[in-house]
Amino acid sequence: MNTSSPAERRVRRAGALIALLPLLVVGCAENPPPQSDAVDPGVRGGPAGAGGPLLGLSADETRFFADGLARFLDIASGTGGSNNGLGPRFNSPQCAGCHSQPGVGGTSPASNPLIAVATLNGARNTVPWFIAAAGPIREARFKQQPDGTADGNVHDLFVISGRRDAAGCSIAQDSFTPAGNALTGQDGNPNIIFRIPTPVFGAGLIEAIPDSAILANLSKNRSEKSAMGISGHPNSILSGNVNRSGNDGTITRLGWKAQNKSLLMFSGEAYNVEMGVTNQLFPQKRDETPGCLLTPTPEDTINFTPAAASTKATAAEPAANTAVISDIEGFANFMRMLAPPTPATDTPSTASGRGVFGEVGCAHCHTPMLTTGKAIASGSSTSPSSALSNQPVHLYSDLLVHRMGSALADGITQGGAGPDEFRTAPLWGLGKRVFFLHDGRTSNLVQAIAAHRSPGSEASSVIGRFDHLTTQQQQDLINFLRSL
Repeated sequence: MNTSSPAERRVRRAGALIALLPLLVVGCAENPPPQSDAVDPGVRGGPAGAGGPLLGLSADETRFFADGLARFLDIASGTGGSNNGLGPRFNSPQCAGCHSQPGVGGTSPASNPLIAVATLNGARNTVPWFIAAAGPIREARFKQQPDGTADGNVHDLFVISGRRDAAGCSIAQDSFTPAGNALTGQDGNPNIIFRIPTPVFGAGLIEAIPDSAILANLSKNRSEKSAMGISGHPNSILSGNVNRSGNDGTITRLGWKAQNKSLLMFSGEAYNVEMGVTNQLFPQKRDETPGCLLTPTPEDTINFTPAAASTKATAAEPAANTAVISDIEGFANFMRMLAPPTPATDTPSTASGRGVFGEVGCAHCHTPMLTTGKAIASGSSTSPSSALSNQPVHLYSDLLVHRMGSALADGITQGGAGPDEFRTAPLWGLGKRVFFLHDGRTSNLVQAIAAHRSPGSEASSVIGRFDHLTTQQQQDLINFLRSL
């Protein structure tokens, strides 16, 4: 006979339901989650721990890394300087202007450099409403053209009109109004979506991971992933499970939607789209308004007759001539040989958080490690690079695209990645990042985690588990992420 009171029985039933909640969250993504008491400690202090070369580079590889770094730092101009051809429309005159946190090759810094770019060298640009001094660098894409057809292209923030190195060009900026919240980028023109710069630390290691390693990881723990609503990419161009290149069918892996196949493609596209500099991969200007084509195209090419080698040869080792290659090849070399970020030393909290990271299911998409195959970096050698070959890559990503639900959907399709699909963002270097999510809407890691949970998101079950951790477990997980 049950002698407990009705009140006691209600308490027991409530306790049983609470215990079951982590198992019920898959179908309840719409329900508001419990309020987390965990606190994001913010950007980790200490040395940058990023921006240097991979360990084990050869002498030639080191020369090409240094050459690529110099080009990455160079500032393009309209009709003069070492990099000719800025514009007519552009976002920044310098690669490192956008990729600088916490070192060269990173992402958006805490203080936005685009404020000064708007009027640099006499330009007459207005600073767009979503570019705030304390906000992230943002690239703008329009969902639709004025006639209602799909757009999806980058609409550069600035024009060269008025610049002292661009006499004769007179074109107007695109309009980005109506304005919204400058810091979050939300609640403004509904036709515009934003992207912040992706860090390129360790990008050569990511480029060197074989397709077979990505596919093997996709198959691992398939039943457990499926039970949690995690499926990888369901609508690719070719095979149905990963984002693939339309050219050769291999797995693409660079960019917010894994839309780029290689660092050379990534460099060529960025040079033309972000800076307006034509090159041998993208030889036409995106805006050919008469009076604004100030240099012959393509502006960036192989230099068949370099004046001199950048490093003098020795009897023991002839010098490779870095002056021969184009800028986009130099950019790719720099990124290919750029070391991954250095994580912080473990503490009891971060060690505990690493375990929680796996237990709640974060590691199903944010795969802690993949391994490279044999790869060549650059320089005169054709043998595999010891710095890139058969190396562990602690990137915390499966390099696949996943549905992230209505809260993060941007309405843009790139290749096989649909309107709410994104590549699993690598988490290495997270401890030094200022802004989170594809559009930089938050600087708070706890809020970024919460945004992964929404109708249609493959991450909703995982975030449901996170929501029902103890406060200490949540804090340990946050501390672990900030240690990366």
